[in-house]
Amino acid sequence: MSRESSHRVVVLVDEGSNPFELGVATELFGLRRPELDRPWYEFTLCSAEPSVPMHGGMFTLSAVATLDAAESADTLIVPNRPDPEAGPAPAVVAAVRRAAARGTRLVSFCTGAFTLAAAGVLDGRRATTHWMWAERFAARYPAVLLEPDVLYVDDGDVLTAAGSAAALDLGLHLIRRDHGAEIANAVSRRLVFAAHRDGGQRQFVERPVAAVPDASLAPILGWAQQNLAGPITVADLARRAAMSQATLHRRFQTELGTTPLAWLTEERVTLACRLIERGELRLDRVAEASGLGTASNLRTQMRRRTGLTPTAYRRRFGSADGSL
Repeated sequence: MSRESSHRVVVLVDEGSNPFELGVATELFGLRRPELDRPWYEFTLCSAEPSVPMHGGMFTLSAVATLDAAESADTLIVPNRPDPEAGPAPAVVAAVRRAAARGTRLVSFCTGAFTLAAAGVLDGRRATTHWMWAERFAARYPAVLLEPDVLYVDDGDVLTAAGSAAALDLGLHLIRRDHGAEIANAVSRRLVFAAHRDGGQRQFVERPVAAVPDASLAPILGWAQQNLAGPITVADLARRAAMSQATLHRRFQTELGTTPLAWLTEERVTLACRLIERGELRLDRVAEASGLGTASNLRTQMRRRTGLTPTAYRRRFGSADGSL
């Protein structure tokens, strides 16, 4: 199998862009991954200028491609802007508009949403940006359906991430969309990063410093992941953690930004996806093994969280013939 992919990811680098976001894009889409035994992305950095001073003048990025590279992108990523209220270069705006007209998948990290909005491609679309800039974004671009308190927004062919760390979440979400949960999990393990945080989780979760160091939720999370096929309830988790259900809810919100039930359902859907990818064709068996119970609930939860039915998911990511 060829290691080169026909899917071209192009990052449009602008003056002052944050090296972290560029590192995220490079790590996720630019590195070769022979251990996955499948074609990966073709990756390019491009800019309106031949050399680009990076955030705070730390260093200068040189020898990048010209904006012409954006013309052949299948996915065009716009990283953050250090001064979002300073409009992007006209050539950059024009490149984004041409990409949108071709049906290119558009992605922004952090304040890169300002660049997409300046190009008019977010009008009438759901989007997010960093919480510190949300009010100014909403005032400047009222036609955008801003969701100011989420990690990322997937609006089909336009996806936006909130802050720097959320760029990792969105990048893994894209890999999951393109290659399935099994591959996204493999990449996240290489990164030593959470495999999947749902985009609807809150951007900013208060983490007050405790007077006495508190134990991590990791032990009960690990136990639950090993026992997803069973009828685990929130009460079961609370008993295992030796705390009340109310305390457990507070701990989940503080540490994970979600509820115990939402976390359990997300883990079960991820397991169901992996079972389908590995070739399990019996829908009732997938539902049972993942703890989702019934085929009907499996369909509902998979559609809600992946946008695909089990049959459509198997056709896209499965390794065996058959029909669910």
